[in-house]
Amino acid sequence: MTTIDETQAARPAGRPRSARAEKAIIDATLDLIGEGMNVSELSIEAIAARAGVGKTTIYRRWSNKEDLVVDALAQLKSPLPQMRGRSVREDLIAYLEVVRRDSCDARRRCVMNIAMNDAERHPRLVERIRQATIEPRRAVMAAVLQRGVATGELRADLDVPVAMATLVGTMMWYVRSAGFGEEQEIPDDIAEQIVDQLMAGLGPR
Repeated sequence: MTTIDETQAARPAGRPRSARAEKAIIDATLDLIGEGMNVSELSIEAIAARAGVGKTTIYRRWSNKEDLVVDALAQLKSPLPQMRGRSVREDLIAYLEVVRRDSCDARRRCVMNIAMNDAERHPRLVERIRQATIEPRRAVMAAVLQRGVATGELRADLDVPVAMATLVGTMMWYVRSAGFGEEQEIPDDIAEQIVDQLMAGLGPR
């Protein structure tokens, strides 16, 4: 096994760090999860072997596997574009475009897969992942929908959580069903199509 050399100038305080080693560790963690290894199967030994570092290198940065997995998965989500506020429709389309990109990426799908599949076995880990990667994005979408209610773009009795689940769930369905038939390719304007279709039901009567 080739080990990354972390030799560098001494620091006056704090633990020694190597950006190269940390990237290798994060990449190794994401690669193993992306290849289908679940949280229970994932081990510091496997991560170290894939990254080409010693276990002590990992433990100098993360006290346990859970901390490492949370940090690794937190880096996966694409940053949301700034919600311009010119219209709810525009902001929802921008939001769903990011959901589409993330859902089409094997690594980025790991966040949702772990949140859905490992909640019973690793409830504390899943809750930390949700708080770090999912809840901030849900808050952004909720704010867009609530603004739409306030401005009259959406109906006053809108159930915001149901609307959120409908929008994101529809996009996820398209992404996950792609490839099961020649006519299942995802249209480039799918985010716009979803928002326009659902806005008909979300809009004021």
